[in-house]
Order: sequence, then C-alpha cells, then structure tokens
Amino acid sequence: MPDYTIRPLHQVTDVLGDYPGEMRLATYEIDAEQAALTWRRMPAKTGGKGSYGHRHKTQEEIYLVVSGTLQFKLGDDVVDVPAGTVVRVAPHVVRSVWNEGPDDVELVIASKKIDDPQGDAELVEGFWPE
Repeated sequence: MPDYTIRPLHQVTDVLGDYPGEMRLATYEIDAEQAALTWRRMPAKTGGKGSYGHRHKTQEEIYLVVSGTLQFKLGDDVVDVPAGTVVRVAPHVVRSVWNEGPDDVELVIASKKIDDPQGDAELVEGFWPE
C-alpha cells in the first residue's frame, strides 16, 4: 500500500442521503491516520437552527468557510462568518451552523482523528430555537 491516497471529492461517499446538500467524510475513505477532514455543501435555509447543537469531550474542530456566509451559534453567541474565514471551536463549546442564504455555503471541517467520533460527541437538543 502506498504512503499516500488521492481521491476525487465526488468519489467520497455523501453521508447525508436525502438530506439537502452534501457531507463527505474523507477521513476514513482515504485511510487517514491522524487527521479528520469533512467537506460540506449547505443549501440556503439548512443547518441546525430550530434544532440541536453538539459538543465534544475531547475533539477540537476547525471550520473553513470556503464560499457563502455561514451563521455559527457558539454557546450563546451567534456570529455571521464570511467565505475565507477560519473558526476554531474548543471541544466543550456547544455549536451549530446555519445557512441563511440565499446561496449555498461550502465549508471544510478539520480535527484530530479519534477512534470513536460518535462516542466523543454529545447532542444538545433545543440548542438553537427559531
């Protein structure tokens, strides 16, 4: 097996299924050993507003807004983040994102790869009421 992997993004599985947009978790499909990387496209009026947020026990996340403007709810703060901006979120901070629109938003999420990402995450119901 080579010491590198090259995979076109469209060949990475979209884990959202019928949910609007796309979310492609490249980490496991390229056999990454240390880093976790997710690409996401969010149509207008999609995301966590009116729903839940999440936090982590150990995993810090870094978000890069590639296109559009994305709303972040970080704890009690709501911040509009334009394309070309990087956001670091500590593990204990409850977070969620929302695309108010009118355009799609593309973002990349990076973190340290961990063995049990679902076990590290805690959902917080009703975090971002409408």
